[in-house]
Amino acid sequence: MQPIRDPEVLKRMELAFDLYEAAEEIMRQNLRRRNPGASEEEIEEGIREWLRRRPGAELGDAEGRPGHRFEDTECSASAKR
Repeated sequence: MQPIRDPEVLKRMELAFDLYEAAEEIMRQNLRRRNPGASEEEIEEGIREWLRRRPGAELGDAEGRPGHRFEDTECSASAKR
């Protein structure tokens, strides 16, 4: 497979990753606000649960097969920065 070199595609991919990171951080803030006594481990479990459930997009973002990217907690844990 060839690496992506098109600057426009790279720019869009970077934007998509930035948006994902921003959404995850916003959800962390929401979880902390809703659960002020929660530990960081509990917050991270809340993030994993949110990624598994995907409220509002339970069957995916478009027609086709639902994704299972975040079902394995080992996988989602390794995706953390």
